Amino acid sequence: MTHDFGLHLTRELGNRFGSPTGDWPASAELVTPFFAIVVNALGGADGAARWFEAARRAHQRAVDADQARTHNFGFAQYLDLETEAHQEIDLPVVAAFEAMKGAYEVARRDGGVDVDVYFDCALQACSRLGGAAPAAATA
Repeated sequence: MTHDFGLHLTRELGNRFGSPTGDWPASAELVTPFFAIVVNALGGADGAARWFEAARRAHQRAVDADQARTHNFGFAQYLDLETEAHQEIDLPVVAAFEAMKGAYEVARRDGGVDVDVYFDCALQACSRLGGAAPAAATA
């Protein structure tokens, strides 16, 4: 069902960074399997697109808190609030949540790319699979 997600994500990363043998950020290859887990766990592109958009908002909340020098509850807390994952704790949600946290931790430690770029590429890949891509992701 979602076996094409990795291919579409790789294409989107290529559109953003060029050839995989070129100057891709070190984290790009490591983030891809985490994102595939999100897509598989949530049953396809539609569910995953909502989560990638929620992750984008969670990341922005963490960035905004840092910039405002206010208390930052962290990406995981903001992701939980944005996805409302705490309201439906089943295996697919737990798998998607943990995979998203893993991808975020890997990506944010790579100084060569903004984490939001990965969320944008994942959203574009979901739209290629027939998932609903939010307007902000396609702009």
